[in-house]
Amino acid sequence: MAPSPTGFIHLGNLYSALADERIAHRNGGVFYLRIEDTDEKRKVDGAVETIINVLRYFDIEFDEGAGFEEDALQNAYGPYFQRQRVEIYHAYAKSLVERGLAYPCFCGEEELEKVRLRQEEEKVLTGYYGEYALCRKLTLEEIEKKLTAGESYVLRLRSQGQPDREITFTDSIMGEIKLPENIHDIVLLKRDGVPTYHFAHAIDDHLMRTTMVIRGGEWLASVPTHYELFHVLGFKMPSYGHTAHLMKFDEETGGKRKLSKRKDPELSLDYYRKDGYHPRSMKVYLMTLLNSNFEEWYEKFPDKDISEFPFTVEKMSQSGALFDKDKLHNICKNELARLSEEEMYDFLEEWANENEPEKAKLWFADREKMLAILRLYMGIGMKRRRKDFIYARQIFELIGYFFEGEGCDKGDRFRLEKEEVSAILRDYLETYDHDDDNQVWFEKLKGIADRHGFASDMKAYKANPENFKGSISDVAEVVRIAVTKTANTPDLWSIIHIMGEESMREKINGVF
Repeated sequence: MAPSPTGFIHLGNLYSALADERIAHRNGGVFYLRIEDTDEKRKVDGAVETIINVLRYFDIEFDEGAGFEEDALQNAYGPYFQRQRVEIYHAYAKSLVERGLAYPCFCGEEELEKVRLRQEEEKVLTGYYGEYALCRKLTLEEIEKKLTAGESYVLRLRSQGQPDREITFTDSIMGEIKLPENIHDIVLLKRDGVPTYHFAHAIDDHLMRTTMVIRGGEWLASVPTHYELFHVLGFKMPSYGHTAHLMKFDEETGGKRKLSKRKDPELSLDYYRKDGYHPRSMKVYLMTLLNSNFEEWYEKFPDKDISEFPFTVEKMSQSGALFDKDKLHNICKNELARLSEEEMYDFLEEWANENEPEKAKLWFADREKMLAILRLYMGIGMKRRRKDFIYARQIFELIGYFFEGEGCDKGDRFRLEKEEVSAILRDYLETYDHDDDNQVWFEKLKGIADRHGFASDMKAYKANPENFKGSISDVAEVVRIAVTKTANTPDLWSIIHIMGEESMREKINGVF
């Protein structure tokens, strides 16, 4: 994986990184991180650590590379930052100059703009090539004169491509593709002597013994350039596999489009970390996009480690992979339901410490209380587990009322009139005994219903609803909303006994 250190790592990076990691490790290879920092303007401090930590959160580990301890055995192909390898690129650049395959170009922005305008006027391909490559035919004497005068320059490739010729390229994912030869005299070294991505990556992939590169489909157009560079440098070209774009349905147009940084917050991996999507859920979902036969395998072997799946490049999608948030959420529900109570506790605690450190102190002050809440809400230890939880933040929004000062900000409204609600709640507090078991507690609730004109017997209510203000369920709902601020919860008696009598009374008294 060879990103620029911009600090932004998105779903597409995770998608490609997972493919890289699986291919490397299924074939006894090495998955390494190289930082392509040739563009100083885009560099962000701490970006390398961000890349490593974000991918580590999603359980994707590099074997070696940038950001790791320098070790003679593990990091034998370093340095892994391109700006630290400039002398290496200069050696190859000098070789190309000696062989007449590279030359200095002194054109400034103004001259390049004139070339572009001329090409547009003549309705030809824009770029620096052929007769439009103004410095291509400079003599040694002319070059020496400009250098002596202190003129700055870039170093360009003297392309050997012809506009009427094609290359045949076999993409590891897309198959055989025919593309026109590169004819552009691309920049190899910029004015500061730092290489362009195109030049640097070819040298690095050769020297680092890279055998396969998985990259986004937007790089397919660069293949002719890279094909020529490997050829003129005398290197064997690695296998390239260009992944399909991550697509989504556009609600406005009804069609498909690429996920966009500007339009789609779900493209950023921070989106998933901050909400607390379980790493395994994300990996399982992306595997369904990466290999067409993964889903069938996972249904057959649900308890196997997904690293055992026989991942292959041949099964990667050639067309756009459709990002389906509903499908992701269904996978999240299933994966959370697989966790043991210890795994769930550890996952939630780790997320809370990172994203809500102050609240985490409150939530996890009493381990047994939190475990009891998780057992109640998620059905841990029961035959049927609840499958309606998607991510950590959602879970805490549901269980927040167990803690002081926490709970749903909006909450459900009482359906009964305020006076009726107050009368029911006062009666409830007067008759409440924390030592009552579930059955006795419910019998007292039925008594409250009878005293306030509500049916304690559902059969009687269904037979003659006009004889009552409502039923026992309406009375129970009043207590439920007063205690939890929501009308739908697990067993209310259990909630109260996890919460404690003092907290329950405080919440009910807050209604008056």
